[in-house]
Amino acid sequence: MANIGRRYPAAYRQRLVELVRAGRSPEDLAREYEASTRAIRRWVAASDRAEGRREDGWTREERVELRRLRQENRRLKREVLFLKKAAAWFARETESGDIG
Repeated sequence: MANIGRRYPAAYRQRLVELVRAGRSPEDLAREYEASTRAIRRWVAASDRAEGRREDGWTREERVELRRLRQENRRLKREVLFLKKAAAWFARETESGDIG
């Protein structure tokens, strides 16, 4: 049965990563520990990237920074849109002479 979306504790994931590095196959570990082979492979790859063993993909810190920058970008876009609308409103009011 698949464990879709199941979260495993960090210590559990790290232990399986260590077992893979010690020579156990992800397939054997998946049968024994009920985590999917794909998940175990992802954990090993993520650990390798975090430790500088791999250069492909993004580190956890890079993903966190990207998420933060995307949120900031969305906020700044909203602020710019608001300021454009406010400037247009003030321009119309100034042209009509209603501001005094």
